[in-house]
Amino acid sequence: MTDLILSKEEGARRGRYVARLAGIDAEAEITFRHQGAGIISADHTGVPATMSGHGVAKALLNYMLEDARRAGFRIIPICPFVRSQYAKHPEWADLFTTKPGEDP
Repeated sequence: MTDLILSKEEGARRGRYVARLAGIDAEAEITFRHQGAGIISADHTGVPATMSGHGVAKALLNYMLEDARRAGFRIIPICPFVRSQYAKHPEWADLFTTKPGEDP
């Protein structure tokens, strides 16, 4: 999937991880909110039908996880997709938390 472009857009309180595929006039996203020092909540994953079947949601999640490791923050998995993927990958436990200031 060499034509997949991943990026992060971040404001003071909210942000999103964005995926774009060459030749498709749409974008997928994982939205997040800052929940305190060193913690974000992954709130929603959205992938338009035109991008479905390309592994975009998983690529976005991996991008977010790499960002968390690099920047040293933890994630509250509110989004059902993120929560279900986390349940399948206990090795990600160091990147997740249930509430600001709490361990999972």
